[in-house]
Amino acid sequence: MFQNRIEGLALALPAILFTATLFLLPVLVLLSEGFRVDDAWSLQGYADFISKPLNQTVFFRTLKLGLLVAGVSAIIGYATAFSIYHLPLKHRGRIFGLVVLPLMISPVARTYAWIVILGRTGIVNDAIVGLGLSDTPIRLLFTETAVFLGLLQLFMPLMIISLISAMENLPNDAVAAARVLGANWLQVFLKVILPLTKEGLVIGGTLVFTGSLTAYITPAILGGAKVLMLETLLYQRVNVANDFVSAGIIATILITMSFGSNLLFKRIATART
Repeated sequence: MFQNRIEGLALALPAILFTATLFLLPVLVLLSEGFRVDDAWSLQGYADFISKPLNQTVFFRTLKLGLLVAGVSAIIGYATAFSIYHLPLKHRGRIFGLVVLPLMISPVARTYAWIVILGRTGIVNDAIVGLGLSDTPIRLLFTETAVFLGLLQLFMPLMIISLISAMENLPNDAVAAARVLGANWLQVFLKVILPLTKEGLVIGGTLVFTGSLTAYITPAILGGAKVLMLETLLYQRVNVANDFVSAGIIATILITMSFGSNLLFKRIATART
């Protein structure tokens, strides 16, 4: 048994070294920059970073948008997944394919499509001016709303896929039995559907929330410099200000939030209903 473990470790050693050298080591070096101030190890960099109002605003904006995207994705995702689950089998595969289709398109192309929709000469502004709701086009790009819509469209398919997979294990007669016993649709959802599909919600919520926290392309294009998030702030600190201390702090915050949300969602999944 011990010899088999040694042989298994020896076979995995090249992959471990490859991952450690090309991934873990650069990340650790970047994270360590946040603890180095004037060539000395200190937490002063974190204190200075947190004390700045701009950094506080960016942090809470990133957290708020991540939670909003995850929450709205869950609401829309449950309605969509439940509808797809009750379709005939021959139609279910086609609709599921339409859900997966956006994931096959580059996030850059999907994000730039929102410029066509939300721009001053875009579809939405043309409709607003045409209906007489405003005399001039309104600013929709470079707002939190634009970033929220872009992130929602980008990550919601992951939530829907996770919930559809969870509903595959839902007993066919569970909903009907609850309705026969007098439960309304809200009670059916809270007492039957939600507990039985909780693992899918946790997986989807983790993917959507962490994806929204760490996304760069969508906030950079739709938010620009006016709606900074942690990822775009990290880019500015490295490439504009050459401030690797702040970059290391932001990276540490993002990684901590990602792992923290993963642990929290797992705790929810294992909690008793």
